[in-house]
Amino acid sequence: MEHRIHIREISARDWPRLAALEHAAYAHLLLAEGEELLRSRAASSPATCFALDADGRLAGYALALPYPHLDCPDPTRPEHAVHGATTNLHLHDLVISAPLRRRGLGTRLARHVTDVAAALGFETVSLVAVDGKETFWRGHGYEPHHEARVPAAYGRDALYMSATTTALLPRETARTR
Repeated sequence: MEHRIHIREISARDWPRLAALEHAAYAHLLLAEGEELLRSRAASSPATCFALDADGRLAGYALALPYPHLDCPDPTRPEHAVHGATTNLHLHDLVISAPLRRRGLGTRLARHVTDVAAALGFETVSLVAVDGKETFWRGHGYEPHHEARVPAAYGRDALYMSATTTALLPRETARTR
């Protein structure tokens, strides 16, 4: 089934549903942060945080914020710092509603984050792969950085990964930048 997809800024009315999506995705891993912590991350960079609607309903989201390369937010603490001088955008969270997974929506949302990152002048995009998602992110151009320290709260198999924005963009777009 084809869905009408729209990626937009997160609005105040999205937060309860967004927190519910996050809980459904991560509670079984003991990684759910909850609405307050998620809001703190989005507040530091609202221009790089997005809601994904499918057929007019919230179906996913991405929270990305400027963060120094090889560093990442502690998922147990609110985000208070604003890392404006960094050239790295950290994709802290990307969730698609369970019934809509494996339809390319996560890829579409990740590409949107990359496009925005490049347009805003970020040179790299980083993330912490959890729950065995390393393969997904490798397939999208991200490389692991085993030297990066990841807070224990991300879980045992968490892996810091990053890619340059030019490597993540489609070839024709990267050539024109």
